[in-house]
Amino acid sequence: MRWRGERQSDNVEDRRGMSLPRGAKVGGLSGLGILAIFVISMLFGIDPSAVLQNLSQQQPSSVSVPQSGQTAGSDDMRDFVAVVLAETEDVWRSEFQKMGRTYQEPKLVLFSGSVESACGMAGSAVGPFYCPADRKVYLDLSFFEELRTRFGVSGDFAEAYVIAHEVGHHVQTLLGITEKVNRLQPQLNASEKNRLSVMVELQADCLAGVWAHQTEKSRRILEAGDIEEGLNAASAIGDDRIQKSSRGYVVPDSFTHGSSAQRVRWFKTGLENGTFQGCNTFNTDQL
Repeated sequence: MRWRGERQSDNVEDRRGMSLPRGAKVGGLSGLGILAIFVISMLFGIDPSAVLQNLSQQQPSSVSVPQSGQTAGSDDMRDFVAVVLAETEDVWRSEFQKMGRTYQEPKLVLFSGSVESACGMAGSAVGPFYCPADRKVYLDLSFFEELRTRFGVSGDFAEAYVIAHEVGHHVQTLLGITEKVNRLQPQLNASEKNRLSVMVELQADCLAGVWAHQTEKSRRILEAGDIEEGLNAASAIGDDRIQKSSRGYVVPDSFTHGSSAQRVRWFKTGLENGTFQGCNTFNTDQL
């Protein structure tokens, strides 16, 4: 993926090298309680980010403190993230203008180990997530190493897909989709809630494809093998593959992000048509 020398976003908030005070809690839970929740979430096919957003937001604010010997300086990976974020800004600013709207750029927070957001506090185990309460994307760069070691997925385009997917959730928030989904969920049973969650996540996959389509059209960023990287990433983090590897069997009714085939299909849909309108995994007018 060609990215060096491109514009970098000013909306990267680098909190790496910062840690939460000893004894800090997430949603009223200590570190072991947090770890248990995220492990159980993965084993039972529950979206850990949904757990994060449902944790209490009434905890006392904590001031992050630098860990000894660490700084949050600029580096190659930070520059890469800033370029990808800038590309999403350019794409969605243009797409929102076509819809007669103004795109409000999100912040992207880089952290290491743990982080405080308006949705609660989280450790790296939760993976990349978007918090609609503060409209920020949160990313521990160690997740990319996990992609390589746990899922066998590598390459900068695969990593860019992950960022673009989370920005897709920001697009959903700005367009009111997130609010409509949250309002509808209390009326649904567990299976219906999971199905709606899958639709939301697949739309974010499709929106990541829109980013790739539009950026390639304007800047020719793709290199040999990039498309395969993105498709491999979408496939590797499908609910069926994760459940199969973690517990040996698959429970489709518990899917929250979609199967590998579904995630690949919707990423390809956005990649091929390059429009928000082509990413309607559900009829948003009926939400």
